[in-house]
Amino acid sequence: MLETVTVIGIVVLAILIWFFVRARSKDLITELMEKRRANSRIVSRADYVEGMNSMPVALSATAESLYYENTDLQATFELARIDEIEYDDELSTGRSLPPGTRALRLRSHGAAFEFVMPAAEIAKWQSVLPQRGGQAARVG
Repeated sequence: MLETVTVIGIVVLAILIWFFVRARSKDLITELMEKRRANSRIVSRADYVEGMNSMPVALSATAESLYYENTDLQATFELARIDEIEYDDELSTGRSLPPGTRALRLRSHGAAFEFVMPAAEIAKWQSVLPQRGGQAARVG
């Protein structure tokens, strides 16, 4: 009996820890977004997608650079080094996106970087980073 209660307690504790870490991660991304907001033309929450992996990031653009960051990742592009900007309804792997979301795809020196966010946010990004190069954006 004691062993069963112990196992159930450990499972419940693991679930609570998972919820705490997930909630805290969202809070930290919000903090990163607020830090960038003062100097950026646009700031959004997005998911950076690489292959089958996805991680939440704070995505922001200044006049010269694009930043994507979370607690484990701090990366930047100089906008002048981006060869193509595309907006799409599916990922470059052909994987479809959840309803109500779209992808922002950047290509720089042959490498593609994809960010998934709500379609309403994509519309704002299109006004700041108009599509260039590549294929025409799909309507969706």
